[in-house]
Amino acid sequence: MYPITKAEKLADKIFLMDVVAPRIAKHCEPGQFIIAKTDEVGERIPLTICDYDREAGTITIVFQIVGASTERMSHLQAGDAFQDFVGPLGCPSEFVKEDLEELKKKKYLFVAGGVGTAPVYPQVKWLKEHGIDADVIMGAKTHDMLILEEEMRSVAGNLYVATDDGSYGFKGMVTGLIEELVKEKGNHYDVCVAIGPMIMMKFVCLLTKQLEIPTIVSLNPIMVDGTGMCGACRVTVGNEVKFACVDGPEFDGHLVNFDEAMKRQQMYRTEEGRAMLKLQEGDTHHGGCGHCGGDN
Repeated sequence: MYPITKAEKLADKIFLMDVVAPRIAKHCEPGQFIIAKTDEVGERIPLTICDYDREAGTITIVFQIVGASTERMSHLQAGDAFQDFVGPLGCPSEFVKEDLEELKKKKYLFVAGGVGTAPVYPQVKWLKEHGIDADVIMGAKTHDMLILEEEMRSVAGNLYVATDDGSYGFKGMVTGLIEELVKEKGNHYDVCVAIGPMIMMKFVCLLTKQLEIPTIVSLNPIMVDGTGMCGACRVTVGNEVKFACVDGPEFDGHLVNFDEAMKRQQMYRTEEGRAMLKLQEGDTHHGGCGHCGGDN
């Protein structure tokens, strides 16, 4: 069992929890994720790691209620426990492996949309701990839906906020704020990292391609089982088939076929759609060998 030491509601339907998982806390890096399961009948839920404390042996997760399993999870309190908490899974963010002196020469812009703020935070924090200040744009529908603002402000070089309704910060989409920073204020960025809803990442990538800013995206929103067996996170990157949970979750955003991925998401939500995808894709439907029973 994995005890919960903190359970907090951040915004409407968005919750934060600290979970005791020493082995994961010891080995995880920014960009990776865990799979949580509340009990024997609970659904496996992949969640990107929001933070970790190696000394305390805890992992911080942030999740949004999107179905029955996350609804049940939202009722857990400090003192309760997860039956399963597996990780770290996925590949760490690329900059973790880069030469630190070369990394310090780059100017990073992070764009966090909604719950995407949670996986952005550990990346910006890691850079800050290694002497690198990154600019961060946080986007939300309204001020009330903004999460982890103070935490992000403490690690970001510059923090900019955009709300769709203008209730706080810049009024409009994050793309409008990117344009303002680059075109009007003359900011230069060597790399952009965008994490949030698929539609947000798509339009950020369309813009950064025009601005000639290499862009990394995290496809954690399309993960379901987290092992490559369900076929949910199958995506085309360039001309190659990839699986977000085993090959990513981070990819070159300018190579991701977002339209295909979003259409596939819609199909995967129904039993008929899943059957059609399995028929169309055959042995490439999931990230295994195609003959191991992963689809059965």
